[in-house]
Amino acid sequence: MKHRQLRLNELVKRELSAIIARQINFEGVLVSINAVDVTPDLKNAHVFVSILGAANGARVIDKLEAHRPVLQAELSRHVVLKYTPHLIFHIDDSIERGARVLEILQDLEKPRDENE
Repeated sequence: MKHRQLRLNELVKRELSAIIARQINFEGVLVSINAVDVTPDLKNAHVFVSILGAANGARVIDKLEAHRPVLQAELSRHVVLKYTPHLIFHIDDSIERGARVLEILQDLEKPRDENE
């Protein structure tokens, strides 16, 4: 991926994270933006969202989808581009998968009982 594209992805991620923190209140849930992938034509941005807490991921995504017009309008004020990208939200469970892999590795390192 080109250096300019990487910088754009990081800029949109940082600004969108700040906008979401100001605009939307998620009760008892920590929502963070893990990554943003803006398409080369600048028309779409895939936003990968991590959810920590006792919440249904679909509810969080639905709330973000409902606030999409406001988020896009705010993003267009903070990041000046030829096109304001259409935000497409995805649940990112990579943190949970990584924690599960670490659990498995720790289980493999444990000494086995002689009775087994």
